[in-house]
Amino acid sequence: MAEHELLSGKLLREYNTILAMVEIYCKAHHQSKASECQECQEFLEYAHTRLDRCPYGQIKPTCNKCPVHCYKPHMKAKAREIMVFSGPKMLLPHPIMAIRHLFSERTPVPETVPVEFSNRHIRKNRKNHA
Repeated sequence: MAEHELLSGKLLREYNTILAMVEIYCKAHHQSKASECQECQEFLEYAHTRLDRCPYGQIKPTCNKCPVHCYKPHMKAKAREIMVFSGPKMLLPHPIMAIRHLFSERTPVPETVPVEFSNRHIRKNRKNHA
């Protein structure tokens, strides 16, 4: 299954935001010409998997407000490094994406973690009932 088929809605929008941030970061730090370097590509694959398995699914809060820490510590530090560097630079190349991300940070975090609400669980349940 292609990556774009796994995520939809808010999760896909969040992945696209991370993708744009990684592109900005990689061009500045790794001097990649074509696409992301191997290190950044591995980070994107990890972020994609974490989004797919986020227990909040489509009602996902932004990661910095989320009570569930699903990133491993070194990946969380890498994400923070990328976002701190790229966040302010997002306004020029991706203004709508940047503003949308800022507004999503104001959305309140759900009080409880839903059960089997992740994108992955929903996909598996659909497959089992088909």
